[in-house]
Amino acid sequence: MNHYETVFILTPVLSDAQMKEAVDKFTSLLKENGATIVNEELWGMRKLAYPIQKKSTGFYAFVEFDGEPTIVKKIETAFRRDERVIRFLVFRNDKYAAEYAAKRRSLKANKSQEVTVEAKKED
Repeated sequence: MNHYETVFILTPVLSDAQMKEAVDKFTSLLKENGATIVNEELWGMRKLAYPIQKKSTGFYAFVEFDGEPTIVKKIETAFRRDERVIRFLVFRNDKYAAEYAAKRRSLKANKSQEVTVEAKKED
């Protein structure tokens, strides 16, 4: 199994519920095809570097997954068929990028635990 990351941008005219439903659609497609979701992040609405389809903002979503190489073609086909997706990128991580991604996830988890502990102390 290879380690993959995908980032896709959804059109900004979607509501939060529609955006989450679209992300769930793609993650469930990955799971149905034998991939395991390692990490999922919703980066929210961000300004685009240049207008795409006359839109200057978009919802960014990031998904890390482990799977067979055949799954890449299936997820890219799903991205192309869904009109809510403005842009997407799927790439395979080498062992160094996979180690860096694991380190980044652990640092993020530690940071979120520190925030919750500090919030409990204030209460």
